Amino acid sequence: MSSKMHSVIIGGSSGIGLATAQLLLTQGHRVTITGRDPERLRQAQATLQHQATCLEMDAADPRAVRSTFEKIGAFDHLVLAFGSRKGAGPVTDVDLNDVQQGFAEKVFPHFDCARAAVKHLSGNGSITFIAAVSAHAALPGSAGLGAANGAITAMVPIFARELQPLRVNGVSPGVIDTPWWDFLPEAQKAPVFADFAAKTPVGRVGRPEDIAETIAFLIGNRFMTGHTIVCDGGLHLAA
Repeated sequence: MSSKMHSVIIGGSSGIGLATAQLLLTQGHRVTITGRDPERLRQAQATLQHQATCLEMDAADPRAVRSTFEKIGAFDHLVLAFGSRKGAGPVTDVDLNDVQQGFAEKVFPHFDCARAAVKHLSGNGSITFIAAVSAHAALPGSAGLGAANGAITAMVPIFARELQPLRVNGVSPGVIDTPWWDFLPEAQKAPVFADFAAKTPVGRVGRPEDIAETIAFLIGNRFMTGHTIVCDGGLHLAA
């Protein structure tokens, strides 16, 4: 049996999840990633040079979640790296159905995946939730997103208390250059990123690798539990 730490990344086929898989592989972890899109999974497998196990799974399907965890078996660390674009917009204009869909695509699956994974996780392992800076900063147009991500950050300390000694932490990324932003044409995305970079003390938007390093820290530090780290280049200060 392999003595390597086994990390499972739900939503590992692109963006932050994929960057985390790459980093953990370099640190000697055995890695399994899941994703909904088979083509993205194939691309991720190539990016990871076929060093990771790739499984197709819809995190919003409780039956598929449980079946996939049974297939994976025992492992050490869980990273929940999937999200939703739903719920953005000014408070008076945002569609309530979009806000509800944001919860359905992110909050409820995060909650369910974490619960379903517990019986497979080693006692000295960890769960890392991925929220967003919208849970912490008063960014206009982000009330629906902030509500969903705030719900995730609220789970972290409660899960940490209930599941001890399993460690449970979270990361709230700022504006990160990932496929999450692909709904904007490049000509529109560039000025949006430039605007956020100008508001951010470090002078740039984030890279997936910035968040991957934070996740790896939380996985590796056995004295960290119940915390959500805001890794946003200081954007919440400007907001």
